[in-house]
Amino acid sequence: MSLIDQIIARAKSNKQRIVLPEAEEERTLCAADRVLADDIADLILIGNPDKVHQLAEEKGLKNIGKATLIDPENCEKSEEYAQLLCELRKKKGMTIEQARELVKNPLYLGCMIIKTEGADGQISGALSTTGDTLRPALQIIKCAPGITCVSGAMLLITQKPEYGEDGVLVVGDVAVTPMPDANQLSQIAVCTAQTAKSVAGFEDPRVAMLSFSTKGSATHEVVDKVIEATRLARELEPTLKVDGELQADAALVPGVGAKKAPGSEIAGKANVLVFPNLEVGNIAYKLVQRLGDAIAIGPILQGIARPVNDLSRGCSVEDIYYLVAITACQAMDAKK
Repeated sequence: MSLIDQIIARAKSNKQRIVLPEAEEERTLCAADRVLADDIADLILIGNPDKVHQLAEEKGLKNIGKATLIDPENCEKSEEYAQLLCELRKKKGMTIEQARELVKNPLYLGCMIIKTEGADGQISGALSTTGDTLRPALQIIKCAPGITCVSGAMLLITQKPEYGEDGVLVVGDVAVTPMPDANQLSQIAVCTAQTAKSVAGFEDPRVAMLSFSTKGSATHEVVDKVIEATRLARELEPTLKVDGELQADAALVPGVGAKKAPGSEIAGKANVLVFPNLEVGNIAYKLVQRLGDAIAIGPILQGIARPVNDLSRGCSVEDIYYLVAITACQAMDAKK
């Protein structure tokens, strides 16, 4: 069974309630119909009911009636949500009038539904920017306990079964924080390991903190940051299997790892890679994807108390379908 099939199977095994706040968007609605047909998740669609039903009819979508459809302009809980949002943001000067307008915004409304335990996760981005997706999530749902840094992980499915977990690697951050400090980098390590468990199904995440140095082979302040981040990651999650600083070959290749970092439980065995900054991470995964013919799935946002994921505005129906299953897996884990 492929990794994607495993993710879908896990989502089906314990259905979660996922909000799609861009239900008037064609690809989103087509993906929703497929999710509902395959019984992967219970969906809450936010949009104008007339527009949603008309689009569903035009596209011949037969399963949309299985979803809960909420009109953001006429939601029966709007006042309840507005009062709560105003309370959450009162220190920032939010008025009740502002809150009442914001809960008409589908992205804010979806996060309020999650905040009040009416849903387990949300996906947007087919129409919205990353900033628009993240802003209500951070204002309303906030970060997970002990985490202050949101990051993005990527699943890399390679054709090299000798590396990672039978050829699968989980890497981060590739999407959000450009220049993490040591504390943020430690949080990225913990969150990426958690994504490896909840989404990729790794029973034993082994985290390599990457650098251009292995165990003191070079000295520089950026190397010092990785060393400190490794120490902090162990403090943040004492059971985490993590080591650094390691070069990429020392992290992945057993022979190189044994030579460069003898005695390390991670060197040569890593299945989770943490990049020292976003620039390195973004370049690295795209090179592996294009030159190594790897399948790249993500980015998967991590660090938020309940999963809120971001799509590319160029996404396909299939992208949205898979991200629903991924978000459902994250939601299961967030409840533990």
